[in-house]
Amino acid sequence: MLNNLLIIDDDHELCGLLRDYLSAEGFSVDACHSGPHGVRQALEKSYALIILDVMLPELNGFDMLRRIRETLHVPVLMLTARGDDIDRIVGLELGADDYLAKPFNPRELLARIRAIQRRAAGGTPLLSPTQLLIVDDIHLDRATRTVRRNQLELSLTSVEFDLLGELLEHAGTVVTREMLTRKVLGRELNPFDRSVDVHVSSLRKKLARHADGRERIQAIRGSGYQYTRSHKTLPDQP
Repeated sequence: MLNNLLIIDDDHELCGLLRDYLSAEGFSVDACHSGPHGVRQALEKSYALIILDVMLPELNGFDMLRRIRETLHVPVLMLTARGDDIDRIVGLELGADDYLAKPFNPRELLARIRAIQRRAAGGTPLLSPTQLLIVDDIHLDRATRTVRRNQLELSLTSVEFDLLGELLEHAGTVVTREMLTRKVLGRELNPFDRSVDVHVSSLRKKLARHADGRERIQAIRGSGYQYTRSHKTLPDQP
């Protein structure tokens, strides 16, 4: 597993502190302090993960994320201002894997990095999950981390892939937001965390609706989400 990280933040002191802390945890850390430089660095070198601040000179974090996502599927963790829900939601909608509000404890950052790495590697569950999930026209292969709808391969982020896997695994039943947050994002749900909701919204768009117009993923008020089967009866196995 790659352990080289890229931090893109114009706070030189913070970058220095994070480099020292993460280096002690076995990571190799590069840092850039402007948007254009950060994009070039991200595209020229392979990284296990990019830590990207929203507020950057010349090119903001959102525009950087758009450019990076045009070419790379590298995991991205965004740093946002505390209490700025709009920044967090926009970042997730653009394809960020997670976010962390400033100021933060470096131990929390490390925990988020480890959780993203486990997702990117396919996780290490105590019980091996079903490798191939087929629900109606959706085929999800955990071995190759690919998803197809009617044989058309879909481009999903690592979070969207794992989220869909959990929902397909329990198709027809409700999966709570608490469980999705814990199993997919690797942390406990707090009352103000909308990450799962934003990822579900993005996933819905990529999956498209059933042929009868129903959403594939339905929100169950006060509980969580449920993946619905098509009204047309299809075999679960080819």
